[in-house]
Amino acid sequence: MKTIFGILFISLILSSCGYEGRYRYKCQDPANWESSKCNPPECKVTGTCTTDIIGFDPNEQPEGETNE
Repeated sequence: MKTIFGILFISLILSSCGYEGRYRYKCQDPANWESSKCNPPECKVTGTCTTDIIGFDPNEQPEGETNE
């Protein structure tokens, strides 16, 4: 019984700390992708360009896909 209570208690503690639904960097938020602070040349100095943070250019069409 103590083991089950301990597991439940630890699960409750771990689930209550951490995720707050925010982005770590402003340029990770899709709402800011068009912002001047998230596009070169302004973001190159700090390394916070959208393409640097998420690893791809969200304005480019992925390879193999076509707009019809």
